[in-house]
Amino acid sequence: MKTYTKFLIFNFTKSFLYVTLILLGLIIILNVLSELEFFKKINVSSLFPLYLALLNAPSFIFEMFPFIFILSTQLFFVNIFEDNQIQIFKYSGLKNFQIVKIISVTTFFLSILIIFFFYNMSSNLKSYYLELKFKYTADGKYLAVVTNNGLWIKDVVNENIYIINASKINENFLIDAFITQFDNEYNVIKNIKTNKINIQENNWLIYNPIIFQENSKEKVASLNLYSNFNHEKIKNLFSNLSSLSLTELIKLKKNYDTLNYSSTDVSVQIQKLISYPIFLTMMTLLSSIVMFNSKTLKSNTLKLVIGLFVSVIIYYINNFFNVLGNTEKISVLSSVWIPMSLLILTNIIYLRKINEK
Repeated sequence: MKTYTKFLIFNFTKSFLYVTLILLGLIIILNVLSELEFFKKINVSSLFPLYLALLNAPSFIFEMFPFIFILSTQLFFVNIFEDNQIQIFKYSGLKNFQIVKIISVTTFFLSILIIFFFYNMSSNLKSYYLELKFKYTADGKYLAVVTNNGLWIKDVVNENIYIINASKINENFLIDAFITQFDNEYNVIKNIKTNKINIQENNWLIYNPIIFQENSKEKVASLNLYSNFNHEKIKNLFSNLSSLSLTELIKLKKNYDTLNYSSTDVSVQIQKLISYPIFLTMMTLLSSIVMFNSKTLKSNTLKLVIGLFVSVIIYYINNFFNVLGNTEKISVLSSVWIPMSLLILTNIIYLRKINEK
């Protein structure tokens, strides 16, 4: 590896770590304030909010990596512009495109490490964070999970415990469900078997249930059962996909498909993770283009503002297409790769003239 290549990689990586550490510190402070607000009426150890804030911080950093690479690239170029190192590189025959190429390749390899190591770590920490905090929420005694055996729900109503299993979800209905009712010491009170339950509201409507109680069987036309869960709440329970690793997301998608439950959100998240290294590389390229095109500006603050403004526009464009994908207005692939293609095309157009800057 040539000396100038090592120099550029080292300085870019240093800028990346510097920006990451600053933002990590800010995120931890904000998280601590948020956790203190949450636990202000709950008796916990004074260090517990800090512990939760540290567990939650990596997932926030992962979401901010596009901005981190924008800022890192800008800081990198500010340093080489101010020290006039860019002119030294030009005299040595190193063109602007080669500099951009080196830091873009560095970004790509850093992104691969982020996906395979940092994301897995942050998702595990997020999962543990949610597990710890869940105990202190109003829903701490309730539970809903999706497995390859369908949807399982644990519910507590009026000191009775309900274990519900359904093989499928069809819009607002649980299909092929079996409900076991226990007392607070887990003694079985009765079992209910049904082909269909309307769960649109908390007051469930059970169609044609068969009730098994004290060695007897009874079939009735309908039965109402109050639950702390409804369709909207069950849907939202599985919305925090950042707590799942890539392999867990793939497994969850299979379970959703088995349950006949919409896996669109999961598919979008998987595609976003697959495309993430390319996206971060494109953000570095775009930031480089902005810096070369604003090189004549004396104010570094103005350069940073321009770069951040462009990145915010890209962020909202991505979100817009992701919403279209999540609501199934367009396909999952289109929701992720159309904005990516636009970003790639924009970079290609402007990179053609970067050596002239």
